[in-house]
Amino acid sequence: MSAVVLPPPPSSTAAVARGRARRAVRRRTVTLVLAGSVAAVFTVTLMVGRTYYPLDDVIRVVLGERVPGASFTVGRLRLRLPRAVLAVVAGLSFGLAGVTFQTMLRNPLASPDVIGISSGASAAAAVAIVTLSLGGSQVSGVAIAAALAVALLVYTLAFKDGVVGTRLILIGIGIAAMLDSLIAYVLSQAAEWDLQEAMRWLTGSLNGTTWNETVPAAAALAVLAPVLLSRARDLSSMQLGDDTAAALGVRVERTRITVIVAAVGLIAFSTAAAGPIAFVAFLSGPIAARITGPGGSPLVPAALVGALLVLVADLTGQFAFDTRFPVGVVTGVLGAPYLVHLIIRTNRAGGSL
Repeated sequence: MSAVVLPPPPSSTAAVARGRARRAVRRRTVTLVLAGSVAAVFTVTLMVGRTYYPLDDVIRVVLGERVPGASFTVGRLRLRLPRAVLAVVAGLSFGLAGVTFQTMLRNPLASPDVIGISSGASAAAAVAIVTLSLGGSQVSGVAIAAALAVALLVYTLAFKDGVVGTRLILIGIGIAAMLDSLIAYVLSQAAEWDLQEAMRWLTGSLNGTTWNETVPAAAALAVLAPVLLSRARDLSSMQLGDDTAAALGVRVERTRITVIVAAVGLIAFSTAAAGPIAFVAFLSGPIAARITGPGGSPLVPAALVGALLVLVADLTGQFAFDTRFPVGVVTGVLGAPYLVHLIIRTNRAGGSL
């Protein structure tokens, strides 16, 4: 009886290589699906409304042709096109900035809208509108400056032989609470005609969007997103800890300062354009990590998830209910339960924030 010859077991190196290849294919596939979904929902946003326009009319308007009715509704300064573009720009910016903080600090709670950066922009805008009677680009400039100042303050207070994620988060939450109290006080003193404009800075809204708000946010994204993407490998190394990252050749503090400035810039300009759209920065990273799986940089998938969240939430707020809701109300309804779930899960696991 002849002996059965079994094939040799696969080497561990080959198994690891196959695993990496499968993860890379999954990541590319998910990224392409997310990009296609963003493009599809963006197109739907331009087509639907009080008047429906077919896809070919929308494409002709976007390409610069004049189409009766559609040119006014789709391409006009204050209607569908600038609103849809800002939804994508703000979503990309919030998603990219949020996952940058979460990756750098190795904590899902390390989101700009949790650690006070968005609250800084909102508080400054409320004071500018109600107390200083400013408007338009002046309010946006004040909000951008305040977001940068709050980020610097949080980083300075949290720095002690380096920055520890938990310490920065707790300091940020405390500063956010103080800023929220300031917002409540300012609104209690506001005249009725100032409240509507000020509320935009509390919830986030795309209503009345023009190219004047969209272009600066898009320019900031075009400049700052490549900075963050160029640091993707260093951010992945920093997830292993500062000492390990330094041993791998990462200049930890220089990288941390660079990505903080770039991420805060994205948050500041997008908040100045659309207000602090709640929880998009907080949700995008965890959702992207869940659907792409382990390995690789989460930056691009998280940015696309952010854009998809804002687009879908804006459509939902406009057409899913009898009353129209700002986009920040819809994302707040989605994000608040997840925040509670995350805290409960962390507590049950015996971990810390």
